[in-house]
Amino acid sequence: MNNDANSSVLQKSLPSSAYLSQEIFAREKENIFFHEWICAGREEDIPQPGDHRVLDILGESVLVVRTREGKLKAHYNVCRHRGARLCLAPGESEEVKLNGSVGLSGIRCPYHLWTYSLDGTLLGAPHLREGEGFCKEDFSLYPVGLETWGGFYFLNLTPEKAAAEGRTLHQQLGPIPERVKRYPLSELRSARRITYDVAANWKVIAENYNECYHCGGVHPELCEVVPAFRENGGANLDWERGVSHREGAFTFTWTGTTNRAPFATLNEDEKIRHKGELIYPNFMLSLAAEHATAFFLQPIGPGRTQIVCEFLFHPQEIRKPDFDPRDTVDFWDLTNRQDWAICERVQTGMQSRAHHAGYYAPMEDYSLDIRRYWKEKMKESG
Repeated sequence: MNNDANSSVLQKSLPSSAYLSQEIFAREKENIFFHEWICAGREEDIPQPGDHRVLDILGESVLVVRTREGKLKAHYNVCRHRGARLCLAPGESEEVKLNGSVGLSGIRCPYHLWTYSLDGTLLGAPHLREGEGFCKEDFSLYPVGLETWGGFYFLNLTPEKAAAEGRTLHQQLGPIPERVKRYPLSELRSARRITYDVAANWKVIAENYNECYHCGGVHPELCEVVPAFRENGGANLDWERGVSHREGAFTFTWTGTTNRAPFATLNEDEKIRHKGELIYPNFMLSLAAEHATAFFLQPIGPGRTQIVCEFLFHPQEIRKPDFDPRDTVDFWDLTNRQDWAICERVQTGMQSRAHHAGYYAPMEDYSLDIRRYWKEKMKESG
């Protein structure tokens, strides 16, 4: 039988090269990750004026700071003078101590001690005076766009282009904020963070998140709590209303229950159903009655993705003496590792000389949207 005989039922995936090619990955960086708003973390990670984080965004170093006025700002982590790196990233060390810093007084480059305000304006350059071809206003730090939603902050590495084209975070999120408006996302706080290094392309991971055709075989524990994930191959799941748990269950734990109270602002459906959102290009959000699980995807190469998983709970629950997130964290950790393992199998299998493209079954209709999104952003036809 011809491989395309069932094309009316099975839709072709992107070609294998889209998941394997270093050249295509380089284009993805320019057309998608340096073009779109990407989720980079939680606002709570930078709580006080003068606090900062140094992030690696697909090889670009970005400095995120909280200003004296309490706003978050982001800059390329590079001095306007000679291009010196302003700050070290977590885990980086230097054998020789240099005289750079970030704090309430501003950002100081260790090379020639040019100093910037936290909003990026040049404050001073030793032995240089305004005039005679030098104007401080011309030498602010290179800006990175930053907008927030739900307690998360998003970065755009080409902010001037985004502004010129009217590409705001609100526009990119589309109907998602309305769908999840009763979840108190901005109030939640992280109780645990797990970082995974997955030997798979970021699109393989996104596609896997977007369907439950695999759930019956890969996630037996999850399907005990949410039988709908394995019924009819995970077809016809009502993600907008939410997916129901088994009788008596209402959250993602080993028992399907917990002693934590549901969020007070939810409707009756949301107190017993599970919702999930894939926010292109790098953010996955899972919503239960009393916790949220957030996944930040950081592509490292065509065959490697770092995933930071945050477990978010309401502060009222966290403050309780008997608060223990392990019932959710351990359950999710197993589910995550099952997902990453099968994604790595896909990544390895696609390298076969016999494999040129895969297929989406009808139960994987949402993954067709990933194919559409990728082709649109990469300006691919067909």
